[in-house]
Amino acid sequence: QVQLVESGGGLVQPGGSLRLSCAASGSIFSINAMGWYRQAPGKQRELVAAITSGGSTNYADSVKGRFTISRDNAKNTVYLQMNSLKPEDTAVYYCNAEGYSDSLRRFSSWGQGTQVTVSS
Repeated sequence: QVQLVESGGGLVQPGGSLRLSCAASGSIFSINAMGWYRQAPGKQRELVAAITSGGSTNYADSVKGRFTISRDNAKNTVYLQMNSLKPEDTAVYYCNAEGYSDSLRRFSSWGQGTQVTVSS
């Protein structure tokens, strides 16, 4: 079983910055991809950014140039640096990790979510 624990959300003014962290733990053999998703009230969950174990990244068009995803493979941790935040970035942000457990079974795990609110 693989658990993800997120931290770093909160309330920030427009134009401000936040850094989210997500640490994976448990029976992990390898993690292939890690990513951040978000879900605003009344909207579907959407991909914000993702990163592979090799460092390849993918971003939603709405956050390109403002958000940066990175990971520490040794710590099984993924980060999301969010700059120039806008009110439309307000959402619950979820971390996701996909890989193989110690028993070499594939897994896809989600964190519990962390609230990001951008408001003056």
